[in-house]
Amino acid sequence: MPDWLKIVRGDAPLIVSMPHTGTEIPSQIQSTLVSPWLARKDADWHVDKLYDFAPALGATLIRTAISRSVIDANRDPCGKSLYPGQATTELCPTTSFDGEPLYKGNSPGEAEIARRRERYFDPYHSAIASEIARLKEKHRRVVLFDTHSIRSRIPRLFEGELPDFNIGTNSGATCDARLTGAVEAACAAGDFSRVVNGRFKGGWTTRHYGRPQDGVNAIQLELACRGYMDEPDDPSPLNWPTPYSEARAAKMRAVLQRVLAACSAFAS
Repeated sequence: MPDWLKIVRGDAPLIVSMPHTGTEIPSQIQSTLVSPWLARKDADWHVDKLYDFAPALGATLIRTAISRSVIDANRDPCGKSLYPGQATTELCPTTSFDGEPLYKGNSPGEAEIARRRERYFDPYHSAIASEIARLKEKHRRVVLFDTHSIRSRIPRLFEGELPDFNIGTNSGATCDARLTGAVEAACAAGDFSRVVNGRFKGGWTTRHYGRPQDGVNAIQLELACRGYMDEPDDPSPLNWPTPYSEARAAKMRAVLQRVLAACSAFAS
């Protein structure tokens, strides 16, 4: 197993995937970038800490340490946009969420994209597929829970302020409606705003694996960062990312514990 791929196996019918918490950038790629900070700016900061209770629930955890600026493990590997007509980033991103160029010169060509896909993308998704198959041998249903976070205000991607909890099931295609309802109810129990299938309907991971008719329910939860960390109005190398604070994150973690418990209970 490559050292950048972390798998913690559990026996509950629940897989928690983390495609964007990584910050590692190979030196040969880093030398072509405008700045390491800019390349890491859009990471899902501290999400691995937010969900560090998941293994105790019996969940299987799958995480890549590779930065999304190297390759985005939640994009269509064929390069097809998940949100046609809306601003987004590519399989191998060439800009930040704010539209800032990531590369000093030429962006990755087809051969380089294929190399990164083979080295980083494919092993990550092979791990997800293998863990789904393993748990399906033990359980009638399995839930794949894809974790994310994003800054609350990014005008290039969406208007205004994003809700705290953004539940995505590709408009109901990837997840049984009963599970969606259970997750929304768990989110509603806290003092947070929420939406189902709003701006973020689920990325490639959710859409690729979610087959509720075959017992595999996939759901994405995009968190607004303000729910667990301070957000500066104008992120810069001097103020972003802000440190993780257990006190600030406590309320959101309590809700997330209820969310994962609801997922496991549904599958069981």
